[in-house]
Formats: sequence, C-alpha cells, structure tokens
Amino acid sequence: MTEWTNDTAIQRWGTIPRDALQATAHDGDFAKRHLINPVLLRMLGDLQGQRVLDAGCGNGYLSRILARRGAQIVGVEPGQSQFEFAVEQETSAPQGIQYVQADLCALPDLGAPFDAVVSSMVLPAVPDWTGAMRACVQALKPGGLFVFTVNHPCYEQLWPTWRQHGEYRTARYLAEYEIPGPSGVDFHRTIATYLNQLISLGCHLTELAEPGLTPQLAENGPDGIDAYTHLPNFLIAAARRAA
Repeated sequence: MTEWTNDTAIQRWGTIPRDALQATAHDGDFAKRHLINPVLLRMLGDLQGQRVLDAGCGNGYLSRILARRGAQIVGVEPGQSQFEFAVEQETSAPQGIQYVQADLCALPDLGAPFDAVVSSMVLPAVPDWTGAMRACVQALKPGGLFVFTVNHPCYEQLWPTWRQHGEYRTARYLAEYEIPGPSGVDFHRTIATYLNQLISLGCHLTELAEPGLTPQLAENGPDGIDAYTHLPNFLIAAARRAA
C-alpha cells in the first residue's frame, strides 16, 4: 500500500473540478440525497441555535442545509478547490457560515465547544483518521453529539460489483487497503476499528444506521442502484461525548 500522509491525501482530494462541485452543491449526489442526508438530519435533531462543526465539509452543501435549519455552522475543509467553492457560495448567498481551511488533525482555535460535530464521508479519506476522530470528539462540549458516516466496511464497492456480477463480491475484509476513486483515495477499515476508536475516546454509542433504498427510489436512480435495496453501502453512527 502506498505511504499516504494527510498532506498528500489533501492535495489529491483538493483538485476536484468546479463542475463536479457545482453538480452536488445543493444536497449532494443521489446516494447522499436519499440515503445519508435523511439519517444525518434525523440523528442531529433540532438544530435551532445549536453550534455545529461540519468536519470535512467539502463543497459545503451539508453546512448550508444545517444553517437553513437554524444551526450556527463552522465548516472545516482542507481541500483547496472544495474550500474555495464553499467560501464562494457563502459570499454570494450569506448564511452566517464560517469556513476554515485546515487539516482536521491540526484544527486552529474554533472558539467555544460545539453542541454537535458531523463528519460525513470524511474519515475513510484521512490517513491519520484516528487523529481526525479525536479532534472531532475534543471539539465537542461534554455530552455533545458526534455523528459520522463512512462507506460501509462490508459493502464498500457494492455498486460496481453488483453491476458486473448481479451480486456483491469481496475477497478481503480484515486488512486495511486503498480504494482508488476518481477524485482521491479512500481506505478500507473494519467496523470494529472505527467503533473501538470511538469507545477509546470516551464516547457512548447511541445509534448505528445502515440505510437502504426503497424500490421506488431505485427505479429513478442510475444503473445498478437497485443493489442498494438489498445491501447497505453506508454506515452511520451517532455517539455522545462523556459528560
């Protein structure tokens, strides 16, 4: 496996072209819109007046959704193209979002502790993911809520293998390995790896979700998306920092 550092991963992810960022600027892609966002928003609950950190905010779409729900948002994003796009959106249509360009493992002073931290589809892309998770938890006030999403470690490549074979196939699970993508590289880690790190940080797991598509939604999705009606492609966790 290639020796990745946070810096090299950030450089790779930070070159996503503008048209790709624009295409997902409102509510993300098909999977985020129908599988991730509804669960995240339900887990986060009433956000009116809540101080929320969007850790690894990308193009800022989730930050903008949360701001529309009354949250006071700080969005942290290290990638150059994503950060610039998010700032541009805030400049053209201000919602009071503060965007900060920083590595999650080296956060600057962001002010008072947060009521909630959300990190959606970020940890799999971070080489020093344990440092990133630690920073997310430490940014919370005691009893604060941490919600994160990852590619489901059991079914990370569900869509491509389903299109090829009509079923899900995998040959390995226990070892960490790279998953190359069009914009960057994700890293496979087991479910136990993520959850044990969460426990070691003094967090109390409150919910796990493995969302699936309804057949009706799959009918209007891209080719092969019917796999998501049978198996989950995402794992979503909610936890509380120790009071």
